[in-house]
Amino acid sequence: MPCLLLQQSKLVKTINFRNPNYVGDPVNAVRIYNEKEVDELIFLDILAARKRSPPQVKIIAEIASECFMPITYGGGIKSVDDVTRVLKIGVEKVAANTCAVEDPQLVRKAADQVGSQAIVVSIDAKREGKKYEVLTHGGTKPTGLDPVRHAKKMEELGAGELLLTSIDRDGTMEGYDLDLIRNVSDAVNIPVVACGGAGGVEDMARAVKAGASAVAAGSIVVYQGKNRGVLINFPSQDELKTQGLIP
Repeated sequence: MPCLLLQQSKLVKTINFRNPNYVGDPVNAVRIYNEKEVDELIFLDILAARKRSPPQVKIIAEIASECFMPITYGGGIKSVDDVTRVLKIGVEKVAANTCAVEDPQLVRKAADQVGSQAIVVSIDAKREGKKYEVLTHGGTKPTGLDPVRHAKKMEELGAGELLLTSIDRDGTMEGYDLDLIRNVSDAVNIPVVACGGAGGVEDMARAVKAGASAVAAGSIVVYQGKNRGVLINFPSQDELKTQGLIP
């Protein structure tokens, strides 16, 4: 599924969570993905947590009104009210990242109110030597948390899904961090969506074999090749079938 980054009302793409590059209008991108019959979209506001700003309800509503497929939205969630407000405008799942670290009980409260199926905990992890660490605030604040332990705790609190992103692989098109995916997927019983590093459908297949329940991609769905010419696109059904990613 495409994982798309919002910076205010613009669609951007980062490398290692830095240097956002403008790639287009999010609503126009949604229309293209509608035509390509994409299964699901993820939209993440990359500034909301850093600036502690609330979800951009207006742009989210515009996106949801155009979108034919389920949407997961993350960014600026700080309360159960934020969760319900976003769900009411047409989003199917809400992703909690920084708030899940700062106030873990928010995950439980939100899951109790709207159901675990609507609560995704987004985990941004960075390799530090042989270990990994969870970062928050758009990948700018180290937490000292181990992603495996954090994932298990989020599952216990009621998260229905995890969005696991490798900061080191973000935007590189060099393949997913399979060790990270394997470590977290083996530790939990809820779906893990792997993100960060997809360079092609072969990388997606490797991530699934490593334990991911699904895969998200950014660069390869907004760029044409590694020269990074902007082109909103998506792998063909034949490409996905060849790698066993769809029946």
